Amino acid sequence: MEIRSTPNLLARYALTSLSPKLSVKTLFRIYHHRRLDLDNPQTLDEKIQWMKLNYYKDNELVKQCADKYRVREYVQACGLEHILNPLIKTYHHASEINWDELPEKFVLKWNFGCGGNVICADKSKLDIPATIRDLNRFEKLKFHLIAAEPQYDFPKRLLCEQFIETEDGHSPVDYKFYCFNGEAKYVLCCYGRGFQEKPDFYFFDRQWQLQRLNKQGKAAPEGFTLPKPEGMDQLFEYAEKLSKPFPFVRADFYLEKGKAYFGELTFTPGGGFDRGRLPETDLLFGQMVQLPKLQ
Repeated sequence: MEIRSTPNLLARYALTSLSPKLSVKTLFRIYHHRRLDLDNPQTLDEKIQWMKLNYYKDNELVKQCADKYRVREYVQACGLEHILNPLIKTYHHASEINWDELPEKFVLKWNFGCGGNVICADKSKLDIPATIRDLNRFEKLKFHLIAAEPQYDFPKRLLCEQFIETEDGHSPVDYKFYCFNGEAKYVLCCYGRGFQEKPDFYFFDRQWQLQRLNKQGKAAPEGFTLPKPEGMDQLFEYAEKLSKPFPFVRADFYLEKGKAYFGELTFTPGGGFDRGRLPETDLLFGQMVQLPKLQ
């Protein structure tokens, strides 16, 4: 989801503060060009909006797991500490960073929302003043108000993690597991981020069969596939273990030379306004989500 301008942000902040329900209804119509049905939600994006209003806002476990810092405790509690990317340092503000102490390669990321990451493969080439400005700009975002995502309403923290080395020197492949009521059904493989103008996105199922659930998958030639990475079966198991308590979550990982690295848990991909998803896929995914009963 694009963040276009400061006035647009201010309008979103005001609308969500006034009425989260009105905010999600307005944004849903803007992105999907139809009315949001909260009484009988059917698609994944509709059900995500319902969960924002009725499930995420007061769910402490969801808030913990949406926090890229505190989720590490949850991963550890699930017995998966070995897949956590080593944490070098944490900060409250970018101004606290002692750049001389950092290794030559590292990753900086805020603990909330999406974007705002700094992937540094060579500190000597990093424009530190510009990096600080970008980090400060992202810190100022009231991210939980942009698209009415209440799970991001928590104290902000800046993380410095170990740089994940890859064999080809490019950014690692993203593996995003779509998990429904504790079952990892599909993995979206994201190839070429950071070095291709347009990355490649393909869905595969647990048997590593291409699923034509997005535009690239639908357009792929007959018999198309990709080599199944070493350790993929284990990633499906990790995703299921982490997703067990939730009606829906996307569990993200990296995989290099068979070694798994946890990325994050995402409860609202695209803010719940994912226009890149095929309409039939949005409906298919929605039918897999069993919404929790309200007490």
